Amino acid sequence: MLILGISAYYHDSAAALIKDGQIVAAAQEERFCRVKHYAGFPAQAISYCLAEAEVSLAEIDHVVFYDKPFLTFERLLETYHAFAPLGFRSFAKAMPVWLKEKLFQKRLLIQGLKALGGDAHLHHKLLFSEHHLSHAASAFYPSPFEQALILVMDGVGEWATTSVMRGDGHEIRLLKEIHFPHSLGLLYSAFTYFCGFEVNGGEYKLMGLAPYGRPTYVALIKDKLIHLAADGSFQLNMRYFSYCTGLTMTNTHFAQLFGREPRAPDSPISQMDMDLACSIQAVTEEIILTMAVALRNEYGLKNLCLAGGVALNCVANGKLQRAGVFDNLWIQPAAGDAGGALGAALVGYHLHHQQPRVTTPEAMQGSYLGPAYGDEEIESVLKAANTDYQKLGQTELINSAAQALAAGKVIGWFQGRMEFGPRALGNRSILGDPRAVHTQATMNQKIKFRESFRPFAPSVLREEVRDYFEQPGDSPYMLLVAPVKANRLNTLTEEEQRLSGIERVQQKRSDIPAVTHVDGSARIHTVTEAQNRRYYQLISAFKQLTGYALVVNTSFNVRDEPIVCSPGDALRCFQQSGLDELYIGSFRLLKSRQK
Repeated sequence: MLILGISAYYHDSAAALIKDGQIVAAAQEERFCRVKHYAGFPAQAISYCLAEAEVSLAEIDHVVFYDKPFLTFERLLETYHAFAPLGFRSFAKAMPVWLKEKLFQKRLLIQGLKALGGDAHLHHKLLFSEHHLSHAASAFYPSPFEQALILVMDGVGEWATTSVMRGDGHEIRLLKEIHFPHSLGLLYSAFTYFCGFEVNGGEYKLMGLAPYGRPTYVALIKDKLIHLAADGSFQLNMRYFSYCTGLTMTNTHFAQLFGREPRAPDSPISQMDMDLACSIQAVTEEIILTMAVALRNEYGLKNLCLAGGVALNCVANGKLQRAGVFDNLWIQPAAGDAGGALGAALVGYHLHHQQPRVTTPEAMQGSYLGPAYGDEEIESVLKAANTDYQKLGQTELINSAAQALAAGKVIGWFQGRMEFGPRALGNRSILGDPRAVHTQATMNQKIKFRESFRPFAPSVLREEVRDYFEQPGDSPYMLLVAPVKANRLNTLTEEEQRLSGIERVQQKRSDIPAVTHVDGSARIHTVTEAQNRRYYQLISAFKQLTGYALVVNTSFNVRDEPIVCSPGDALRCFQQSGLDELYIGSFRLLKSRQK
C-alpha cells in the first residue's frame, strides 16, 4: 500500500511517501524551490518522493493532508467574533485569502496533484488528518516504543496548541488538549518577534541568544503574561498579545510592560534582548518539565515522544532528558510542520486502514530520506561549471577531508541522501575544527553570513560522547543540548569574567571552544557507523590525526537560504562563501584552484 503525505499552505511545505508502513522518502519543498520556509504546494517534493519509490501518482492508494482547513477557518471566525470589533484590519486582510484559496484547499490539492499526473479518482483518494494528530503520528509510529505518551506542542493546529495522546501499538488516542489562544509556541514566538527575529524561523536564534542573558524577567512573565498550573497546563493573559486580532504578535501593553518597543530587525542586539531571551527560555523549560512530571505521575508510562515546533527547542529537550522524568525520550527530527506530511501518511496507513505496526529503532533511517546524487551526475555539474576538481577513492577522500579539518580549514561535505528536517546530520554539512577558537567566528561571519552569537554543534562518535559531554545516550538528530564535561572547561581570567553579552563570543571556554556555547553547553549529534558510515569514517580519521573524536557541524547553506539539496546548490554555496574546500560525492574542490 502506497500513501503520500502532504503539508502545505502555512509554512515549511513537504511531502512524504510510505510503502506498506515503511518510510520511502520525505523532503521539504524549500530544498528544491530554494525559498526558505516555502508554503506553497510541494510539487517538486512530491515528484521526488514518487521518483524515489519508482511509482506514478496514479499508483498511490491515498493522499493524506496534514490539517483540516475547515476547522482552522472555524477557529479564525470564532476568534474574530470573540474579539470584535478589534481585529477588523486583520480580518479584512485574511478573509479574501481564505475565501479565495485556503478554504478550498481540497480543490487546490487536486489541481496540484492533477498537474503531476493524478488520475480521475483523486477525490476518493484524498484524506485529511488533524494537525496535532499528524504531529503525534510522526513521533510515535517511527519511535522504537510499543507504548508511549505523546506530547505535541506548537503555535496552533486547528484549535489545539498542546496535545497529550497515548500511542499503543498502531492506535493513537487523544487524552487532553489546551486550545488556542493559549499557546506556549505562540508565547515563545511573541518574544521572538519582540527581540527582532522572524516568527516561524527565528525561534532557534532566540534560543541561541538566551545563554548570553540573565533570567531577569521570569517573575514578570509569570506574573503578567502566563498562569502556570501544578499540572503544567497554562493560560495566557491575552491583554498583552495581538496575534488573535492584529498583524503583529505583541501590542502596546506588551511594550509598556517591558518599557520599550520591539527591536527592529538587524538593529544592534541589546543586553535587554539577551535577558528577554534567557527569561522566556527559562519559563518554557519550567512549563515543559512541570507538564512532563504531571503526565508521568498521571499515566505511569515510561516512554515519551515529542513533536510540534516546540520540540525543536533542544535546550529544553536536554533538560527534560537529564531530569529523568521519563525513562526514554524520542523526538521526531522533523518536528515542525514539514514532519506533519510524514505523520499524515502514517495516519492514513495505521489509523484509516488499521494496519499493524512493526517497531524498529531505525524507522526514520537516520532522517536521511531526501535525494542522493551519483558521481556521474555530480561530475556533469562540475564540468558544466568549468570547475577544477579531483576524483578520489573513498579512503583518499576521507583522509584528505580529515587533513583539511586538522589544518583548520572549513569544508563543505555533500554525501548520500539529504536529511529530512531542519538539521544537517552529516550529509549536507559544513564542517570545521572544534579545537580552534576562531572557527565559530570564521564560520558565522565568512561562510554562513549570520549573527556572531550563533553556536555550532559537534558531531561526535557515539562511543566517545561521554568523554566530552554530560550526555547519557544517543542524540542522532541533534535535538538535545548537554553540558560539556567539567574537566574540559577552562577557568576564565578576571578580565574574561567581567565581559558581558556578545563580548563573550570569543572566549576560549574549553578545549573544544568552537562547539562550546557561552553557558558551557553543546547541541550534540552522535554518529554511528551503522547510521552514516562515510561520516563516521571521516570523524574517525580526524581523531587519528588530532586525538579528538568530533568535528564542528552546521548546515550547508548561507543565511536566509535553505540547506543545499543538489550538486548545483552545493557548488553555488561553495563559490559564494568562504569555504576552503568542497567534498562532493567522490570529488574534491579547492577554493584556491577555482577560476
